[in-house]
Amino acid sequence: MTRLSPTTLAGLPASVRRPAYDRAALKPGIVHLGLGAFARGHLAEYTEDALEKRFGAWGIVGASLQRPDQRDRLQPQGGLYTLLKLAPTGPELRIIGSVLDVAVAPEGPAALVARMAAPETRIVSLTVTEKGYCHDPATGRLKADHPDIVHDLANPAAPRSAVGMLVAGLKARRDAGLGPFTALCCDNLPSNGQVLRGLVRDFAALVDDKLAAWIEANGAFPATMVDRIVPATTDADIAEVARLIGAEDAAPVIGEPFRQWAIEDIFADGRPDWHEVGAQMVSEVGPFEFMKLRMLNGAHSSLAYLGYLAGHETVAEASGDPVLARFLAGLWAEIMPTVPAPQGVVLGDYAKALLVRFQNPAIRHRTWQIAMDGSQKLPQRLLGTIRERLKAGAPIDHLALGVAAWMRYVTGTDEKGAAIDVRDPLTAELKRRTDAAGSNAAALVSSLTGIEAIFGTDLPGDARFTRAVEAHLASLFEKGAKGTAASLG
Repeated sequence: MTRLSPTTLAGLPASVRRPAYDRAALKPGIVHLGLGAFARGHLAEYTEDALEKRFGAWGIVGASLQRPDQRDRLQPQGGLYTLLKLAPTGPELRIIGSVLDVAVAPEGPAALVARMAAPETRIVSLTVTEKGYCHDPATGRLKADHPDIVHDLANPAAPRSAVGMLVAGLKARRDAGLGPFTALCCDNLPSNGQVLRGLVRDFAALVDDKLAAWIEANGAFPATMVDRIVPATTDADIAEVARLIGAEDAAPVIGEPFRQWAIEDIFADGRPDWHEVGAQMVSEVGPFEFMKLRMLNGAHSSLAYLGYLAGHETVAEASGDPVLARFLAGLWAEIMPTVPAPQGVVLGDYAKALLVRFQNPAIRHRTWQIAMDGSQKLPQRLLGTIRERLKAGAPIDHLALGVAAWMRYVTGTDEKGAAIDVRDPLTAELKRRTDAAGSNAAALVSSLTGIEAIFGTDLPGDARFTRAVEAHLASLFEKGAKGTAASLG
């Protein structure tokens, strides 16, 4: 079978949508750090649409910050890949052409910094996951003692953290007499633009006070809210895409039809016409971001832990379980009073739409994938909501079960006694604490809530919180995930 490439595009089936612009004339204008499946299924498609609407120098140069896998898959294809949108009514296939090249940061950090500092680069965007920002999730501040930050401060010409790379690129531009690029965070962090600005400022101040002041005065760090379910691509997905397009594609992306992107419209040097292809350019992203973080992400994480423990491999299976679907309804009922509705949004309708998206049988979004990095996600997705509910004297039964399910999950053993592959930046610390506590719910809650970076100093001392989590955790050990969720009614 032939490999997908610019020379094989013409031979694809007529049902496969191709780039509708002169790709040979496309010049780079965006450097994207962390070119994973989500970036290629969201940012790159919006950019593809904008290029078709109004062509400009907005090609994307992706950068892998750790491994060469993505480069090795995409380079033989000239950067082309298939976006397969899985709707309940059937698949939609599209070849994305907006990605022109992929760099591998560890192989040439100086070259990547030079690319970011080049005059034609006007945006540096990021999807490096929460843990990629080397920050304290509880405070949003830079962890100056993080190994990657320590390395970058000692080796400014060869940074390996995203924050270190941004500062190196901005410094090179300042030194060359250029203005800054826009740093566009597309990760699920609350106030992500503000957080990124603070991290860059903190790092720059450790390098050069004048550089920090220049960035603060001139830099652009728009807040964003991104939304699309993009599961990890499997070997079965690769085989299915090859069957559908009649060519081998080593890097397809699978996604749902739904997508949403709210962007604070502050850019240092222009942007693609994303506003003409569905992106919402707004003066304040906060309400959209807050709604999504608490209602979608909070529900996703809670469902992932309960669903995995209950034996469900995917979100569709878990949310299709009547017991867990009732749990979601109760969870959203606790969350919605803490969420100011964005203009034009009815929160109850939004929750119903989320359930429909979760239950899309064509999307195989693995519960294990969503369960990763829980120590980084819980503070934003669940614990902030819990704090507000406790302050208001309101029940937290469903929210507390989400936390308890995470605690049960990170013990590393499922309900059948099989090992769980727990992936988390704090895996070693979690294992030390869970091994010591065993299946004693009280000891486990006391030990895990003692991790200040996750729970702060307030929640461990609030008996309403610890009692609720402890009761649910004991039930999870005794009755299992479904039995515990069912007991909530």
